[in-house]
Amino acid sequence: MISVQTQDFSVAEIYDKLRHANPGPIGAIALFVGLVRDFSHTLQLASLHIECYPGMVERELQRLVAQVQQQFSDVQQIEIIHRIGELLPQEQIVLVGVSATHRAEAFAACEFLIDQLKTTVPLWKKEIRADGNEYWIEHNTPAREQIVC
Repeated sequence: MISVQTQDFSVAEIYDKLRHANPGPIGAIALFVGLVRDFSHTLQLASLHIECYPGMVERELQRLVAQVQQQFSDVQQIEIIHRIGELLPQEQIVLVGVSATHRAEAFAACEFLIDQLKTTVPLWKKEIRADGNEYWIEHNTPAREQIVC
């Protein structure tokens, strides 16, 4: 399942879905849950605003899922949720869940998905800082985030 949504999600529900909805044997479930940071470059963050083009993000996420299914043969099920809209510090922003026959494949597929999501999926993020300043964040690279003023 792929979902781009404004509402929060339940990690327990996604875990349960991964555990019970698999066609084949599973021996591992790997979950990554990202939270909105309460700081940015040592400055207090008031909120984070995330925008996307509907349909475009889902297509890119589906492409990544297909790539994982080809690259990691033990993967059984994949769940990806990314929130958009106005989010407050410490709110859940993203979930990537993978069930697989073996733990190594579950970990590797989950890590691949979150890394690719952060670098290739067209999501635009604007930080609203406690001092009132707002900054669009440049697309993430594996090394670091860069600010676009």
